[in-house]
Amino acid sequence: MESLNGTLRDVPHEERPRERMMQYGPHALSNAELLAILLRTGTIQESAVHLAARLLKQCGGLRGLVDMSLHQLTELKGIGEAKALQIQAGIELGRRLSRTAMSDAVVIRSPHDVAALLSEDLRYLQKEHFVCLFLNTKNHVIAQETLSMGSLNASIVHPREVFRAAIKRSSASIICVHNHPSGDPTPSPEDVQITERLVQAGEIVGIEVLDHVIIGDRRFVSLKEHGLM
Repeated sequence: MESLNGTLRDVPHEERPRERMMQYGPHALSNAELLAILLRTGTIQESAVHLAARLLKQCGGLRGLVDMSLHQLTELKGIGEAKALQIQAGIELGRRLSRTAMSDAVVIRSPHDVAALLSEDLRYLQKEHFVCLFLNTKNHVIAQETLSMGSLNASIVHPREVFRAAIKRSSASIICVHNHPSGDPTPSPEDVQITERLVQAGEIVGIEVLDHVIIGDRRFVSLKEHGLM
């Protein structure tokens, strides 16, 4: 049961995140203070700021927090279902906001455009996600789809599934994208092999594979730019 003893009322005025945000703006607040505003209240033993700081420490920072499930969050001391849902709602709003920065008709001109479109969605994931961008003749993204999750190998990423999805959307070309949970986007031999198979299949069906981009933590690698396809 939460008590007023653990609310922001017990924090000195100059340390209250809401007041600090009003006075100095959101950029002046720490991650813990911003999270405390989402949590609103703490517990009998600690303020919302202290609870937020402890939560971030236990999760390993924002990156760990983003990837936690509702069940994992509620297992943490001081985090009930309501607080866990508030955290997840805030994270999802951030994700959606990052996507709305792009125009509706996203045009891919370079691997940087691919990274700008998908990095925030992929960089925090703990499993590999293989995503395809489907493009029209003007390189506008007409759709995107996650086709597999798990360690990338030939049995998971099959050209048949990739090009079935591309044909369904009348794609002129595709760009393949996947993440490396380690944060290091260096292509593996399996990444190169799968790309070669997809390129060959694309030549047969008449849908060009323009690139395969690997997303890491604030870094990415284009197999096309590195001469690996």
